[in-house]
Amino acid sequence: MTEQLIVLQALRLKGRVRATDLADSVGVDPAAMTTDLDALVAAGFAAEANGRYKTTPEGRTHLSELLDAERATLDTDALTDAYEEFDAHNDDLKALMSRWQLKDESTPNDHTDAAYDAAVVADLRALHERFAPLLTRIVEQAPRLHHYPARFADALGKVESGDTSWFARPIADSYHTVWFELHEELIGLTGRTRAAEAAAGRAL
Repeated sequence: MTEQLIVLQALRLKGRVRATDLADSVGVDPAAMTTDLDALVAAGFAAEANGRYKTTPEGRTHLSELLDAERATLDTDALTDAYEEFDAHNDDLKALMSRWQLKDESTPNDHTDAAYDAAVVADLRALHERFAPLLTRIVEQAPRLHHYPARFADALGKVESGDTSWFARPIADSYHTVWFELHEELIGLTGRTRAAEAAAGRAL
């Protein structure tokens, strides 16, 4: 059931998505992903339209059951400790996102100042390196999240290579997108809800 859980959860996080994009996110062969998605459609857990897949209500119910079963096998105390540590890094990323979008409180960053953007990207690299040991521990506690280190590294590599859309682009596996999805995973794995985390000021 682990493979089904990975695909269903990725599908829930992405919304409506092509099989190839979902395959890239979780690091599997596109043909295998299509096979997995078609099996979910046949089971009534996913639906396909115009080459894009999404979860069905039945799929979301089944996913909740799979996540509950997974959580029962994990060290939730260790994951809770990791989540508390993650929160500090999350604050750092939110600050970087603000700097990426605004040069000050009222001036949008139009990305014409190369030196300014380079400084923010350098700080993203520094955050990435500070965060890496914690991410390793998170994956050790929840092996289903094994694809996250590669996703972060890929997004950062593209940003540093000059394609800065991979910093925060919402429709791709940008650094911000991958971070948001990991945050969602941690919220669920520790038995929290996004609404409660947002009310506590911990949502991205």
